[in-house]
Amino acid sequence: MAKGINTKEIKIEYIDPLDLYGANDKNLKKIKESFPLLKIVARGDVIKLAGSKAEIKRFEDRIEKLIKHFNKYNGLNENNVERLLNGEEKVVMASSRESSDILVHGVGGKKIRARTVNQRKMVDSTKENDIVFAIGPAGTGKTYTAVAIAVQALKNKEVEKIILARPAVEAGEHLGFLPGDLKEKFDPFVQPIYDALGDMIKHDQLDILMEKEVIQIAPLAYMRGRTLDHAFVILDEAQNTTKAQLKMFLTRLGTSAKFIITGDMTQVDLPRKNDSGLMHAKEILTGIKGIDFIILDSKDVVRHKLVKKIIGAYDKED
Repeated sequence: MAKGINTKEIKIEYIDPLDLYGANDKNLKKIKESFPLLKIVARGDVIKLAGSKAEIKRFEDRIEKLIKHFNKYNGLNENNVERLLNGEEKVVMASSRESSDILVHGVGGKKIRARTVNQRKMVDSTKENDIVFAIGPAGTGKTYTAVAIAVQALKNKEVEKIILARPAVEAGEHLGFLPGDLKEKFDPFVQPIYDALGDMIKHDQLDILMEKEVIQIAPLAYMRGRTLDHAFVILDEAQNTTKAQLKMFLTRLGTSAKFIITGDMTQVDLPRKNDSGLMHAKEILTGIKGIDFIILDSKDVVRHKLVKKIIGAYDKED
């Protein structure tokens, strides 16, 4: 190796190399053109570099910005690649950020934002509080908004992982009678979470994040004994937790962690509705600094207009 020549391998993580290199390696060609003093060889998710330390450092900085932009906006066009390689990230960010209320740029350019007053309250509350309860009927966007907030935090590197928990079948989590392994047993109960994640993260990238356990989905019982640090944790369908289960979950809160607990008090599947840990938590935790309760109602329904009327009719009956 010639004197003064350094080598380094960079592993591309949490992004499909095809998304970074572009169709027919268009982006990769631009990258190579921007670093004429470096020898660059890309093989799958590994990029091999040879050149001066300063050029390698500059390359790493630019590649990190390209990946960060893709993860945030779910896309890279030629203009963005060129500007980011030239160090014009402020220009790119200004042109990409159409609205400050966008939580996540989803798959296919879908702009995901809080769509109602109480959904926006959820977003604002998570900035001020470490534990936020979002309580309301079906269709009010509790889970979807919670997942969007968590994905935004992960993309912004505010947390290291997302953990999504849910009581399975009943509060007792009786999965044993179902066929298949744990994942096959549990997947039907977390389909709404998969659907939300699928709107926000490309399928292949989501597979990578789940394989590396950056995003974890598990039954509530699997939270026992864990301390959840540097994580954004969502407990969905919390109305079906017992008092003991919800206490166990809340006491998992670790350093630099955020919790969102969602639930619908009209859909308690416990033998006795009054046993719900969610109802109990609202009674005893209201007023504690750092814990907030956001109540959503029929005005927050973002599904078919008939859903609002259905919820209103059942509310009257109750």
